[in-house]
Amino acid sequence: MLKKVVIFLLTIILLAPIALAAKTINLPAPSYKGKYSVEETIVWRRSIRDYQNTNLSLQQISQLLWSAQGITDSEFGFRAAPSAGALYPLTLYLLTKDGLFRYIPDGHKLVEISSEDKRPMLVRASLGQSFLREAPADIVIAGNFRITEAKYGARAYRYVLMEIGHVAENIHLQAISLGLSSIAVGAFWDNVVKKNLELPDNHDPLYIIPIGYHKV
Repeated sequence: MLKKVVIFLLTIILLAPIALAAKTINLPAPSYKGKYSVEETIVWRRSIRDYQNTNLSLQQISQLLWSAQGITDSEFGFRAAPSAGALYPLTLYLLTKDGLFRYIPDGHKLVEISSEDKRPMLVRASLGQSFLREAPADIVIAGNFRITEAKYGARAYRYVLMEIGHVAENIHLQAISLGLSSIAVGAFWDNVVKKNLELPDNHDPLYIIPIGYHKV
């Protein structure tokens, strides 16, 4: 009996790392040439609150995330949006019907955090903005102020918020380039979003961007 218990415990210990290993999705390579010019995407960008029930392709998701934080210089690790001191304190979280994912710029991939559809929670946390559930994808941008504070002190708050603006505009314009629509959402209960997405203590949710096809 004791032998069986020992074997059982050893099996659990050996299999635990496999069971706990996070699911990783390698994203397809982004395109560096779009169908529309930058000027056209600026003209056509609008805040849209009505979305079709149509999922985004993995290629579209790849392009959107790359435009926000993708690495554009492999030698120095520079990304698609400027960052004070090249510190990159922002992290992107993707919410779809398939679950919650964290974007990893190094390697251009997604790591699954949860297989649960968290979008209904965003609606409750954002004072009932139902389009956050209707959109096939929501991007939550979180900031780690400590990273920037270590170098810039009190000015870190300003720099991190500036960086979020750079990243968000890239996402909005990239969405238009892909034939998609989006909207900027800043009204939500930070602590509710943070708790339900199980964000690290130093990751503060600051911006939500739902993306999808416009329901005309």
